[in-house]
Amino acid sequence: MARRGGGFPGGMPGNMNNLMKQAQKMQKQVETTQSELENKIVEATAGGGAVTAKVSGKKEVVSIDLKEEIVDPDDIEMLQDLVLAAVNEALRKADEMVNQEMSKITGGMDLPF
Repeated sequence: MARRGGGFPGGMPGNMNNLMKQAQKMQKQVETTQSELENKIVEATAGGGAVTAKVSGKKEVVSIDLKEEIVDPDDIEMLQDLVLAAVNEALRKADEMVNQEMSKITGGMDLPF
């Protein structure tokens, strides 16, 4: 059976144009959301609030705050552990924030960002 018009059966070219428009719209939404997320900050604490880490939506550490009483020159390892815990939790929260915002756009599709 021969095809007429060189197109795909069932009007595929029209659907393809619509799909391309949707993809371009989604790309613009992703770019806008990524830009907005860069300015959002999440924070996490460790040691009952002795250490606070703040991370941007770009997953960059913006600040680390230490309560003065946690700084003990005889126990640097505890301070290091608390800083690591706070930073890792803040990074996890930043990932979660980014993933939630992007899934609103992609409808749950697993796209690389």
